[in-house]
Amino acid sequence: MLKITLPDGSVREVAPGTTPADIAAAIGPGLAKAAIAARVDGDLRDITRPLEADAALALVTAKDEADALELARHDFAHLLAEAVQQLFPGTQITFGPATEDGFYYDFAPDPKRGPFTEEDLPVIEEKMRELIRADKPLRREVWSREDLIARWQAEGETFKAQWAAELPEGEELTVYWSGNDWLDMCRGPHLASTGKLDPQAFKLTRVSGAYWRGDQKNAMLSRIYGTGWLNRKQLDAHLHMLEEAGKRDHRKLGAEMDLFHLQAEAHGSVFWHPKGYIIWRQLESYLRRRLDAAGYQEVKTPQIMDARQWEQSGHWGKYRENMFVIPDEVPNTEDEGPVVSHDAAWMALKPMNCPAHVLIFRQGIKSYRDLPLRMAEMGCCHRNEPHGALHGLMRVRQFTQDDAHIFCREDQLVSEVAQFCDLLDVVYKDLGFADYAIKLALRPEKRFGTDEMWDWSEQSLRDAVAATGRNTPEWGWEELPGEGAFYAPKLEFHLTDAIGRTWQVGTIQTDTVLPERLDASYVGEDGERHRPVMLHRAILGSYERFIGILIEHYAGKFPLWLAPVQAVVATIVSDADPYAQEVLEKLRATGIRAEADVRNEKINYKVREHSLAKVPNLLVVGRREAEETTVALRELGKEGQTILSLDDAIARLAKEALAPDMR
Repeated sequence: MLKITLPDGSVREVAPGTTPADIAAAIGPGLAKAAIAARVDGDLRDITRPLEADAALALVTAKDEADALELARHDFAHLLAEAVQQLFPGTQITFGPATEDGFYYDFAPDPKRGPFTEEDLPVIEEKMRELIRADKPLRREVWSREDLIARWQAEGETFKAQWAAELPEGEELTVYWSGNDWLDMCRGPHLASTGKLDPQAFKLTRVSGAYWRGDQKNAMLSRIYGTGWLNRKQLDAHLHMLEEAGKRDHRKLGAEMDLFHLQAEAHGSVFWHPKGYIIWRQLESYLRRRLDAAGYQEVKTPQIMDARQWEQSGHWGKYRENMFVIPDEVPNTEDEGPVVSHDAAWMALKPMNCPAHVLIFRQGIKSYRDLPLRMAEMGCCHRNEPHGALHGLMRVRQFTQDDAHIFCREDQLVSEVAQFCDLLDVVYKDLGFADYAIKLALRPEKRFGTDEMWDWSEQSLRDAVAATGRNTPEWGWEELPGEGAFYAPKLEFHLTDAIGRTWQVGTIQTDTVLPERLDASYVGEDGERHRPVMLHRAILGSYERFIGILIEHYAGKFPLWLAPVQAVVATIVSDADPYAQEVLEKLRATGIRAEADVRNEKINYKVREHSLAKVPNLLVVGRREAEETTVALRELGKEGQTILSLDDAIARLAKEALAPDMR
């Protein structure tokens, strides 16, 4: 008999082959109906998969939302593949995972038919609902590699056959049947049957191209995306959020507000227009003042460094595919022949600033009294992102980090991390993000350094967050196994925006590897050389991405201190043009970013136009205002207007336009 330990500590003895579903039924009919899967020794498994040994068992229900959503989305992906193959014979399937808010599946359509389009989605959705209503059982089987490859080859599934052949030797290969007429290769787990899904809780959203295995040298596939949930209410809430996100899309608003643009001549690099660069400059000035007050010293380091430096730091071996490399030679100026030779030495555009900061630290002898040393850089970096992965400001090739590195002694680490958490908290709240979560990303499988070093680094970060009182569920505290960098664990800070989306932005990492590899040291109180601990940290992450987040968070309606145009003086009649010019000059003299609109247009037209342009304040002037030296102030998002003397209006706007740290 097997001994199965339940969450309450009780132990049940069952025969080998008993399933979690059998145990749920033995406990009671309510649980038997509610249970959808099980955790066996912590691993998520099918509710109908037989137990093979003594184990700890926890039954999963829809109340365990994270697990339930993962299962449902995995099932929706399989249903999508089955529906497509039923509707479009000759389509090959590849793979389709669950995603953060849904699922997708990649297909190789019959060449005679051509790629799928969004016009195909409604009929595919209806076929998926038909399969759900059929309540087909989902059944797991273990196959031999040879049988599985033979099956795929016989059915013309060349992509699946290739995938099966490349899976590691010794790995258990499993398939899942949908009923008795369709199967897919999958690790699982799945729900017990298709009928466990809500047919009204999913929607197919779009179609795109995708390369097989993500390699542009491989065949182009059709990727169909969907969003999947546990019920219709969740789906409707998500679709509403997507609708809001569409209205807030930073690319759309960036064009409408004349902030920036991107074009193919500089893939992944941003052309900042004057209004967009005002936002950048205000953000940079604000952050620089915060860093100055926190004891940081700002530096500037080279864009290009010798490949040998990147080899020594470890980035050349771990990160080279994401680096732009440059031959260190004069290019051939002749029309014939290669532009560069094959024997040139190599340099690289920096993808990050940290090795250069170590080189600055190494200049001159450092004492234990010099630490902590906080070194900041608004550093322009380049990363060789695939063209297909680029996305507006959110994913670019050239970006500027609000980067800093803190070199400290081991006994200073907890205090330095805690101070950083406090600084970050102030910045996020100043920028309108009161709600954020803190996660600890732990050691990955492939990493530098000893286990003892990782134990100490991870515990130090835990202790630092605990010292600030933020290691609680209210702060979203969570540990993420395997998510750390190859050289260090890290704290991640996840912002929640105005419509509930989360963005991983700030980080701080403890690193004892890079100081060792680049030979950074200080003289301790004992007169001996010691390695400093290096803290890699950023608050915004990159200016480009953070400004994109700000645009979407505020839907373009920036707080006054960040708004590119803070006020527009609009005339009702041409007689007020000279007064409008006087108002404009006084606003600008006070430091307010203002413009005048003296066009021969009706005032309602001007109000509507500047409201659409997200101008925070409209100062309307006519004959009366000119005579009385007043303005009619209209604030964006508010009804009506306020009549103020010109001096009072300017004083009010000047006060409101101050950055948060200057109020």
